[in-house]
Amino acid sequence: MADLVIEREVLIEAPAEVVWRTITEPDQMSQWFADRVELVVEPGAHGFMGFGDQGGPVVVETVDPPVCFSFRWNHPRGEEPVTGNSMLVEFTLTPEGDERTRLRVSERGHELLAWPDEEKQRYADEHRGGWAEYLDRLAQILAKRQSG
Repeated sequence: MADLVIEREVLIEAPAEVVWRTITEPDQMSQWFADRVELVVEPGAHGFMGFGDQGGPVVVETVDPPVCFSFRWNHPRGEEPVTGNSMLVEFTLTPEGDERTRLRVSERGHELLAWPDEEKQRYADEHRGGWAEYLDRLAQILAKRQSG
């Protein structure tokens, strides 16, 4: 089902190093993404992201500054997140000149779960909308900071 793809791309008016800090440092992440972030940005590190009364554990997968950062979330309680039981969120940064960065976010894994197709589609639709909102907020915050 091609419409299960969760991807969002945004052009941000800030250098890649600034975007990197904003998507990986807990105090920065809480300004545009989760309201509670406990995270060490090291592969294999366990953390937590809270969104109001929702949220849960995360495990960092990839840390390649300032190019790629990924983590797994939404896995069964008591299990280590792996392909087939969790979602992988991946941020990819591509500099466009010295002062702009293209940020691409993908979330995948729900399509591999033993969920009914309707549940997979609901998850994709909700998270696609959520990423659009969060990345727009991130771009606005960084544009304001850069302009000063």
